[in-house]
Amino acid sequence: MSTPTVPVDLEAVRQVLESTVMVDEVRISRPTGIPVLDVVTGLVGPAPTTTVWQGSGAVLSAHGLAAVEHLVGGRWLEDTASWYGLVTPLSAPLPQRGDLVTVITAKSPTAGTVGRTWQALDPGEASTVAVARITRLDEVVII
Repeated sequence: MSTPTVPVDLEAVRQVLESTVMVDEVRISRPTGIPVLDVVTGLVGPAPTTTVWQGSGAVLSAHGLAAVEHLVGGRWLEDTASWYGLVTPLSAPLPQRGDLVTVITAKSPTAGTVGRTWQALDPGEASTVAVARITRLDEVVII
């Protein structure tokens, strides 16, 4: 990681991220019970959930996360082993491992993320110096 030659205005970076990247509506929900077996189909249904937070954010692929680094003019995210990341404002709560993230609406009509669901792989990252909340995600694929 390179050291900036001039001080970084973290508030300006936060504002850029919130106004240009976190433009979709996302929901973070937490499983609160045990999935129920549908005796008619023999399939296990989804676990009941409680909405933890709903508001502005973005689900970005690893390529999207790298592009955001260029947008804000610096590297603010370490390499990721997961393919997706959730970016939410600092006002959003820290997601917990196992929380579910669903994109409710996307600003771009070609986003391809609306209605898809991901699971938080780890608790949301926390830092004493931050410009956004970052949470590693893995897509939940329903077969």
